[in-house]
Amino acid sequence: MKQFVALLLFISHYTAFSQNDVAYEKPPVFPECSTATIDSLQSCFDKNVFQHIKDNFKVPQKVSKENYKGKVVVLFEVDATGTFRVMFVDAMYDELKQETQRVFGLLPKIKPATYSGRKTFKQYSISIQIPIEDFKLQSSKKVNEVNAIEQRVLAAKQEFDSINNTLIPYTNKALTSQLNIQFTHSDYARFDRAMNLIGTNSHTAQKPFLYTDVSKYHDFEAERERLKRDTNTWVGKKLWNEHLVQLQGKDYWFTIDPIFDLQLGSDSEIGGTYNNTRGFMVQGGLGKKLNFYSTVFESQGRFAGYVNRYIESIRASGSEPIVPGRGVSKRFKTDSYDYPVAEAYLSYSPAKFLNVQFGHGKNFIGDGYRSLLLSDVTSPHPFLKLNTNFWKIKYTNTFMWMRDVRPEVLEDGAFLTKYVANHYLSWNVSKRLNLGLFESVVWRNSNNRGFDVNYLNPIIFYRAIEFETGQDAGNALLGASVKYKFTDNINAYGQFILDEFSLGDIKAGEKSWKNKYGYQLGIKYFNAFKVDNLLLQLEYNRIRPYTYSHNSIVLNYAHNNQPLAHLWGANFSELIVIGRYRYNRWYGDARFIFGTRGFDFNDGTDNFSYGGDIYRNEQDRPFETGVNVGQGINTKTFFANLQAGYVVNPASNLKVFTDITIRNFNPEAITTSTFKNNTFWLNFGIRTDLFNWYFDN
Repeated sequence: MKQFVALLLFISHYTAFSQNDVAYEKPPVFPECSTATIDSLQSCFDKNVFQHIKDNFKVPQKVSKENYKGKVVVLFEVDATGTFRVMFVDAMYDELKQETQRVFGLLPKIKPATYSGRKTFKQYSISIQIPIEDFKLQSSKKVNEVNAIEQRVLAAKQEFDSINNTLIPYTNKALTSQLNIQFTHSDYARFDRAMNLIGTNSHTAQKPFLYTDVSKYHDFEAERERLKRDTNTWVGKKLWNEHLVQLQGKDYWFTIDPIFDLQLGSDSEIGGTYNNTRGFMVQGGLGKKLNFYSTVFESQGRFAGYVNRYIESIRASGSEPIVPGRGVSKRFKTDSYDYPVAEAYLSYSPAKFLNVQFGHGKNFIGDGYRSLLLSDVTSPHPFLKLNTNFWKIKYTNTFMWMRDVRPEVLEDGAFLTKYVANHYLSWNVSKRLNLGLFESVVWRNSNNRGFDVNYLNPIIFYRAIEFETGQDAGNALLGASVKYKFTDNINAYGQFILDEFSLGDIKAGEKSWKNKYGYQLGIKYFNAFKVDNLLLQLEYNRIRPYTYSHNSIVLNYAHNNQPLAHLWGANFSELIVIGRYRYNRWYGDARFIFGTRGFDFNDGTDNFSYGGDIYRNEQDRPFETGVNVGQGINTKTFFANLQAGYVVNPASNLKVFTDITIRNFNPEAITTSTFKNNTFWLNFGIRTDLFNWYFDN
């Protein structure tokens, strides 16, 4: 054993000695120094650099004329190929900096420095005295020892340039990030089938999707490459293929794009229509877990006659009209609206199973065109969202800050604040079946209650909390969803919303007003009739009167005078037929809606609430039983929209399009706000398509 230890120590000693023997530094070598001894190579290198500067440096006339005395500090290196490269120059005059760059550019290529026999780079610092005098060349190692303060100053002044030098080619980091894919029904149809194949463990109700959620099923990079137009000019690349600004470093990236929604059209009722939206979009990432997004829109517009009337009907206190889906506006000229909007969010994934978002925007729950649980038809609002995804479960908590902007609910002249908390649990029961459970509560800031901490618990039953705090303190709703995959190409889906329910009244069969519920049934047919990228969809929605309303009108399920669920509120049934097709950059969408709705008379004689207007107090009902869908002014509605377009730039989703809308509105009784109206609306435009417009009201 002793002999083994002695042998090991001997080998270790020999190895260490051997490494020290060959691990030496050798400075760069000028041809004139090739015969010099190793000990004198550095001084020979210094001498040649000094002599080159002395022979070639010409003090600029401006500097000489002003009798300047000072120095030029230069940090340079000889890289692993033997090439001189100036890394930084500090001088009072730009002319001195330029002359320094010129002189060092004249230095020849020499043998590079070596370390342990391997080629490497070597950095040096030098101070050139003006007027030219003798100066001393020092290696970066000795400069640190002799003049640490000066070296620190040099390093600080290089910081900005060093950041620029870290930029690398942009690689579409967004396509695999925690950013949301901008939610438009038309664009989501591109990957709807891939996410709904039998056997996938995807959850498709919680929208918008993250790129990381979808990239497992849909190859965005291959799609971009397939759509890429062949162009070599900067203008061509930015117009057809790329973001206007796209920068990427080792641990960060961001893009900037302009936003446009420029439309000209004609409505059969009022004549010319237009929309003029300009803005910008910024998105990016810091590290692998944090992403950010922001858009700012400045818009003016005049829409079809029926849309303008709807804008006026949901005006805020102070007579500010509200553009649906956008927000409070102001008059522009005499017949148009000015409506600025901003949306933004931070997306953070501290773990693989959790994503947290805080921002100002909209969310959607459902597999259909409509949602009876949470929709994106209202204005953007502040929200905090937690998506937890594990096993076969995806659990979404959404906390939202809302406003009621009607005159009758103002507090000290300010809009009333109210809050909404939603839970949605999605469970893939099998390869084909998905079930979802939903609960929501709306409450107001009564008695300075604020955002009630009772509802911050992500795992709780809101109905129990509602009873604990008092039924009038909040409005709780329950819901469920289902999806079944018959084949890879045929899916069925549905939703059920329950606002209030009385088993005794159901058994009595008297159609009590208390039975406040709605349901949705739908089916999707992907690659219909064996045509790739053709989607056909059929959907039926029916919501009984008084659903989403409350005996305290503040606690309705709404924001900014717009519903949080279905655009029509309640007291209606509708059948929707949708077709979508995409071929390369071309696309076409068709939508047909057949509906029956019930409106209030509000004629001074009959001022009852018939259950369609969710902002009215449900206590204003005309009767307790015999409540039917479509009661009040029964109105038949037909809506058709045809759109065809071309994707100009997939990176920013810029499209050119033409759009035709046909609407027939036929009430059984005529009032000042409800009257027969037929519309033919033709539009042409170019749009950065970032959100859904819902003009089918």
